[in-house]
Amino acid sequence: MTVAAELNIVTGAFSFTGKYITRRLLAGDKQVKTLTGHPLRQNPFEGKVEAVGFHFDRPATLTANLKGASTLYNTYWIRFEHAQATFERTLEQTRILLRCAAKAGVGHIVHFSSIHADARSALPYFRAKGLAEQLVEESGIPCTILRPTLMFGLESSFCNNLAWMLRKFPMFAVAGSGRYSIQPVFVDDVAELAVRAGRNRQLLNTDVAGPEVFTFDALVKLLARKIGCRARLMHVSPRRALKMVALINDMVNDVVLTADEIRGMMENLIVSDAPPLGHTLFSDWLDKNAEALGIKYYSELKYHFC
Repeated sequence: MTVAAELNIVTGAFSFTGKYITRRLLAGDKQVKTLTGHPLRQNPFEGKVEAVGFHFDRPATLTANLKGASTLYNTYWIRFEHAQATFERTLEQTRILLRCAAKAGVGHIVHFSSIHADARSALPYFRAKGLAEQLVEESGIPCTILRPTLMFGLESSFCNNLAWMLRKFPMFAVAGSGRYSIQPVFVDDVAELAVRAGRNRQLLNTDVAGPEVFTFDALVKLLARKIGCRARLMHVSPRRALKMVALINDMVNDVVLTADEIRGMMENLIVSDAPPLGHTLFSDWLDKNAEALGIKYYSELKYHFC
């Protein structure tokens, strides 16, 4: 008699973080279903992952789709507001998801938050992330909350598009002094920790950071050197940086960087005081992947909102 594989549900299994989680679950012989805003999108897992829509407007359907799940890996979020996709609406959708997960009897949630998420933050992104954590903690479902720093990987819009701009333009504008800190963490290290927490039902609430800390200037210079570009750094005010970013936004029809992201970096909100849980060195990873970075621009608007 064949025993059915344990069901795990991943929100956004075809997207950046969810893809790495799903790969690890499948490698561990787990059954995976994904809740996605794009259920008809090409399935990169050769049909091994069932894809269904979120159906936030049909809670009974969402509840039915969550039934039987041992663990829900929740990566659902937006990086920036666009049209009807606001932080307020995303929080309401998160509330619906959690309410349906509780009704469906989901045993554990691994929720992806953000470093320095804080319901009292003056920055809308970090504030909304903090409010989402409160919803998870109040859901009544045993939970793990992971707060990654800046995740990197070949599919990372930040890492890839930074390389694209370095390849495309002779000058690269840096907001402020460039001496603020960045602590990148490899997305697969985060996925490894997430799957282990889900498997062991660990009740964690922790930062997830990589082993290296760079100033922003140093990170950009390292990336430029590794991909073989000679773009010069130009330090400008945050206001001017945003104006320059707006020009690139129009060029690529996307949101390259937000005011929240610039301010968050300049206030050192992309580093953690906790011991690093990631083990992959960004500098080593660049040695192996530099040639592939920045060849094409990755549009978040096109991928997530179209």
